[in-house]
Amino acid sequence: MLAIGLMSGTSMDAIDGVLCRFDNGHWQGLVATHSQSYPAALREQLLPLQSRDDVRITVTEWAALDEAVAVCFADTANELLRCAKVDRSAVGVLGSHGQTVFHDPQGIGSSLQLGNPSRIAALTGIDTVADFRRADIALGGHGAPLVPAFHHALFATADEVRCVLNLGGIANITVLPDASPGQVRGFDTGPGNALMDEWSLTQQGQALDLGGRWAASGQCHQPLLQALLADPYLHRPPPKSTGRDYFNLAWARRRFPALDQLPAADVQRSFCELTARSVIAAIAQHAPTIQRLLVCGGGARNDFLISLLRQLLPQAQLETTQTQGLDEAWVEGAAFAWLAVQRLLGRPGNLPAVTGASRAAILGGIYRA
Repeated sequence: MLAIGLMSGTSMDAIDGVLCRFDNGHWQGLVATHSQSYPAALREQLLPLQSRDDVRITVTEWAALDEAVAVCFADTANELLRCAKVDRSAVGVLGSHGQTVFHDPQGIGSSLQLGNPSRIAALTGIDTVADFRRADIALGGHGAPLVPAFHHALFATADEVRCVLNLGGIANITVLPDASPGQVRGFDTGPGNALMDEWSLTQQGQALDLGGRWAASGQCHQPLLQALLADPYLHRPPPKSTGRDYFNLAWARRRFPALDQLPAADVQRSFCELTARSVIAAIAQHAPTIQRLLVCGGGARNDFLISLLRQLLPQAQLETTQTQGLDEAWVEGAAFAWLAVQRLLGRPGNLPAVTGASRAAILGGIYRA
């Protein structure tokens, strides 16, 4: 079977489309990939929804965004197939993560992703699986992270203790002590690229700090770093998940009111240190015997952040998931193709020990083309 996975994370930097091959639900490899940015005006509308509580939009505006995101997702899938020269009739299913704009599983018990899956199915001509998170939340779970089940399927081994680190807008780890799915643990550790990206955009007009070069030019401001590291979320036991609605510049200013009085490069360096140190603290607590750290996500290309992680975790081999056969940029897209295939086969997609759900569940709804 061929399957497409579509993913846009909390950074909203692009929609990733991944065409994968499966055999009886088992991932066999990438066939083609395509990444497509949101139109600038649409991204400007979407970003505040996930990071500010004071945003108010009408029902009409909400519905329009749901349709606009769906069109962008469908365009990404269609362009992926066009570039790969693959006919849509050859694709068995499309898995759409959608665009998360709200995530509060343990408060009001909801996680919302924009991108009407019926529209995606109609525009692509491919049966679409979407709305992956709410079944897990209905069973008392966080609905996140969902990718650890895929990490286990691809990267677990009985030979060594591994962790997979996804550096998206939010950072999350998957602990793989051995080859047993029952031993997998995973959770959001805290900020990934979100704070660095937001600060870079406001201070330099750049959507990201390429290679971490700006962060490397600054000095870590220890009072700021310690104030941010003291946040209760970072010390809460898993299962736990979070998003940009929690970790954003408003949060940083509440934790450290003098933030804007510091040199801008020093703030960026401190945000980078926060990501690295919160990740390493989580690994030290939950995978103290780690032997290999596999990094994926956009932050895998932040050279300065990776250098900090290497310094803080000298006992482990640090490498990207590319060494295990899957390029670090496409892991999450591939994961949602895999989750869609699991749904078609009637297999659970969550790991209750990771999400906190009361039982394993078949995730997502099927929207026929």
